[in-house]
Amino acid sequence: MGFFARLGQETYDRRYPDRELVRRLSPYFRPHRKALAGVVALMFTASAMATGTTLLFGALVDALARRMTWGTLLLISGALLLAGVFLWAAQWGRRRILARVLAQVVYDLGMDAFRAVMRHDMAFFDKHASGRVASRLVNDTREIAQVTTLIADVLTQFLFALILILVLFTVDWRYTLLTLAFAVVLVLVAHGLRRLARKVTLAGLRAMALVNATIKETIAGIAVAKNFHKEADIYREFDEANRTSYRVNLMRGFVLSGAFPVLNLVIGLASAGLLLAGGWGVFHGALSPGQWMVFLQGLERFWFPIVNLAAFWPQVQAGLAAAERVFSLMDVEPRVRQLDDLPVEHLRGAIRFEHVTFAYDDGTTVFRDFSLSIHPRESLALVGHTGAGKTSLVRLIARLYEFQKGRILVDEYDLRRVNLKSYRRHLGYVPQRPFLFSGTVLDNIRYARRDATEEEVLALARKIDRGRWMANLPDGLYTEVGERGSRLSMGQRQLVALLRVLLQRPAIFLLDEATASIDPFTERQIQEALGHILKGSTSVMIAHRLFTVVAADRIVVLEKGRIVEEGDHTSLMARGGHYARLFRKYFYHQTLAYVEEVGKRIGGEGEAGLPTGGA
Repeated sequence: MGFFARLGQETYDRRYPDRELVRRLSPYFRPHRKALAGVVALMFTASAMATGTTLLFGALVDALARRMTWGTLLLISGALLLAGVFLWAAQWGRRRILARVLAQVVYDLGMDAFRAVMRHDMAFFDKHASGRVASRLVNDTREIAQVTTLIADVLTQFLFALILILVLFTVDWRYTLLTLAFAVVLVLVAHGLRRLARKVTLAGLRAMALVNATIKETIAGIAVAKNFHKEADIYREFDEANRTSYRVNLMRGFVLSGAFPVLNLVIGLASAGLLLAGGWGVFHGALSPGQWMVFLQGLERFWFPIVNLAAFWPQVQAGLAAAERVFSLMDVEPRVRQLDDLPVEHLRGAIRFEHVTFAYDDGTTVFRDFSLSIHPRESLALVGHTGAGKTSLVRLIARLYEFQKGRILVDEYDLRRVNLKSYRRHLGYVPQRPFLFSGTVLDNIRYARRDATEEEVLALARKIDRGRWMANLPDGLYTEVGERGSRLSMGQRQLVALLRVLLQRPAIFLLDEATASIDPFTERQIQEALGHILKGSTSVMIAHRLFTVVAADRIVVLEKGRIVEEGDHTSLMARGGHYARLFRKYFYHQTLAYVEEVGKRIGGEGEAGLPTGGA
């Protein structure tokens, strides 16, 4: 089973004793005590009816030995029929009630797990594939429900076996003790498979998570794969993950089902010996034919739950393994930890970094003793090479990551002491690649304000280029955007994301401008939307466009997590320093002077290339 090593485990995985897992699961069943009491009562009823049918068959055999009358036959037959009906009704009721309880348990467990995932900071999602997380939320919670159903079935059978063994003691205590001795051997053998079952089950669940993660990543990047004609490569990658899952789950199947043949062999040998001993007792008059019949039927019905109890013990480990994975996910401590829960009712938008040190989990230090003050309603543009710390600074303001030293203050609120939900209501954030949810343009614009009316959204949309941008949307605000906004152009996605923020009217606006090329008309519309937002917000923008840096009140130039220059565009250009060099490298090609320069160059080359005439 060396291929298990390829699967690995998540860094947050941990081991829980079986008793701890049962203790953690019990609160989910506690609200359903009455329903579970009904299930137990129905279990006893079913077990009693099953035992009663065994006794009735014994009475039937004894009656036959005494030349049974028609009345006795009808009485026993009617009793058997009635016991069978009660048995069916009890089993049906038990399964129906249990199905309702388990559906609610899976719902509650899934919601708690999802709520725990939502509490995690961005560092968690940077490190762990979303497909693997989704596998725990969906597959593992359902595995717990399936195994709980199995446990209920086995417990019903076990209760039946318990009642039956008491009956067998009344038949012959010596044979019954011998039967119990064999049962103990079976249970010990099955218990020995427990660790192996846990190991292969965890490997199987991880293999399924690997397949889910591969599928999700492949579908998300299918456009890139097709563009580079890499369909065969992603097929091979999926095939490898699928084959790994096949091998692991095949081994899991062998282990979980391998108990049955061994146990059945032991049972066959034990039954043969016990039947021989019982026949000897009848031959010598120690047992009546009816008692022997009770013993034979009881023996058969006793072995069945004992075999299930023993053989399904490894499968119970499957449910515990799934629970272990779910609780491991729920027990991850968020890196972003709040020291208090102060509500934030109103913000002016003043932001201050005081001697902040920040490093990612991989040890990469971004800021060391970093300080910066941003005034209310100031528009601040961040420029710098890749890795300078621009995106990290924006994410720290949004409190998406935990910093190690220093303080970040917003209107004198220490970000470590505020209620993040109330704080983020005052933030508007547009990432470099705006994310749109499946639905309509209207749904996405009012994502942050579900109470906004269609008329309010429409009036806001018409502020941008007098609403002419909507002419390119087939169904206007009711245009379906597709998965992640795939049916819209990048410029249209940016407009929708900006309108979403504009509708929110945040005190602090965070923008990571997209570098994607867009046409001049869309850029003008985006600039108009930005202008509306900048009027009433403190704005921190990672600038990639000339308009942003020129229009900003202040430009901060970052290099390797340090501020190397700051000021407005004119003063920084006059200084001829780091910003001037960045401007010539990243922004000059967007200026009118550059366009005229290129035009003259092309024109000059064209004139030089013209024929001068001749004969």
